[in-house]
Amino acid sequence: MSGAEAPGDDAGVVAVIVTAATAREPLAVFGNGGKRAMLRPVQAARGLSTRNLSGITLYSPAELVISARAGSELPEIEAALAAHGQHLIAEPPDLGPLLGAATPPTLGGTVAANLSGPRRIAAGAMRDHVLGVRAVNGEGTVIHSGGRVLKNVAGLDLCKMLAGSHGTLAVMTEITLKVLPAPESTATLTIPGLDVAQGVAVLAAALGSPFGVSGAAYLPAAAAARMPELGAAGEGVALARLENFAPSVAYRAGRLAAELTRFGPPRLVKDAESRFIWRAIRDAKPLPAAEADAIWRVSIRPSAAPGLVGALAATGAGWFLDWGGGLVWIAAAAEASTHRAITAAASAAGGAWTLLRAPEALRAGLDVLPPPPPALARLTRRVKAAFDPHGILNPGRMYAGI
Repeated sequence: MSGAEAPGDDAGVVAVIVTAATAREPLAVFGNGGKRAMLRPVQAARGLSTRNLSGITLYSPAELVISARAGSELPEIEAALAAHGQHLIAEPPDLGPLLGAATPPTLGGTVAANLSGPRRIAAGAMRDHVLGVRAVNGEGTVIHSGGRVLKNVAGLDLCKMLAGSHGTLAVMTEITLKVLPAPESTATLTIPGLDVAQGVAVLAAALGSPFGVSGAAYLPAAAAARMPELGAAGEGVALARLENFAPSVAYRAGRLAAELTRFGPPRLVKDAESRFIWRAIRDAKPLPAAEADAIWRVSIRPSAAPGLVGALAATGAGWFLDWGGGLVWIAAAAEASTHRAITAAASAAGGAWTLLRAPEALRAGLDVLPPPPPALARLTRRVKAAFDPHGILNPGRMYAGI
């Protein structure tokens, strides 16, 4: 790529896109560039960065709503919310270290990738909290969807369509999110000495209880060893998180511990240490990322997770489970044969996989997402053509030829 333009307003974004559309010249669209190592590499001579589209444009703590320009960095938004005792509901991860990036994630990049953390099992995905967006499509037209209030049902909901589109449909320039009060206290119950089937059973019991579990993960022995705070050296460990006001957390932790005692004696991890552990899980730090060249994520039925990780044994992969067993993080050698083995096992188990990180040559030559069935592929092409008729926005980012 010869260079990237970084306009400071919507008019500048429109000008860049119109010029590219007129010349039929593809654009690599990104924020700070921290997620460019994800999915397929974009073949484009020019880039369009939203990094100069920054700043909070509206924040109403009483209305639980915040709007910010797409290039705003998440730490800036999180700090503004924390000053009023609020937070981003979906607990989005910072995958920069995992992807080899030194820059903070931007709001636009996080929403475009629909990234959600451990709280997704209790509070929904990132896209579920997007109230409104302003964006520029592939013809240079500014489009709006949603609004800046919680009760807004006007028009077609494009918010969910753009969230997870990885910049292939439009360039988001401003995003409005619903926010909530941050928990006053948090605690984590851990049960060590479990294999993966036992661990998933603990997570199911915790999530099925009436005690409001907001995080449920299982770390095998190798992953747990990377987190000495767990005190589970050489053993697999299941974790269940509780959040809310301090008296509520203390009461519910006691009741949940009593219910889980049949799996083993639970250990209580209190506030600051509990927060540290879940930030590490959020950002996939238990993975052996330094030793592996490729990272996959698999969304799957929790009950199918033990069978999947058992099938991965021959690949030598490292892994751990989040979302109650519904999200499998996998790290292994960046080889085409390993990719085929992991994706075949995931598909056989009914899971949906993503090749999150790999050398560019591997990502360029392999599917990074499950190929859609013919009917869905036709629909995907029609949606792409409606938003980006000249195919200039991040072409091939998700699927070859789309």
